Parts: sequence; structure tokens; C-alpha cells
Amino acid sequence: MCKANDSIITKVSDLMELRKMIEDLQTEAEALTDEIKAYMGEEETMMAGTWKVTYKATVSRRMDTTALKKVLGDALEGYYKTVVTRPFKVI
Repeated sequence: MCKANDSIITKVSDLMELRKMIEDLQTEAEALTDEIKAYMGEEETMMAGTWKVTYKATVSRRMDTTALKKVLGDALEGYYKTVVTRPFKVI
């Protein structure tokens, strides 16, 4: 584990402050979104001044790997692919 210098400590503090601001703004944006959705009801589109707002249902199909595993058992193992991620976290 490396030790952070004063410059990096300041950057991490700034990052955490910005993340808090983003979280607060996201909460506010979600509240506004909920109000707009409630106003639209079952309507899929709405003109709001120069803005066009859409709220349409989207249907997608995905594999149910739990059900497949019940049917195919270990034969399913050969069809998994490994994905490597490297998350950045400050905790």
C-alpha cells in the first residue's frame, strides 16, 4: 500500500466533496423526474416548452441463467466468459 502525499490527500478530499454534491443533485433530479412521470401518467410523450419528454415502455429479453443452470447443470459452465474489472473506490 502506498502512502498519499498532501497533494493527493487534498485531491481525495475534493473528490469526496464532489461525490457528495453529485449525490445530492442526483436525489434532487430523481425527485423532479418522479414529479414529471406522475404528471405524464400513461402518456408516452409530452412537449414541455422546447423540450420533448418521452417515457415509453421498453421490452428486452435476457437469458435466465438460473433457470438454464437448473436444466443444463454443469454443462452451462463452458458458456460463461470471464470479465475483469478494476473498480476505483474511496471508502
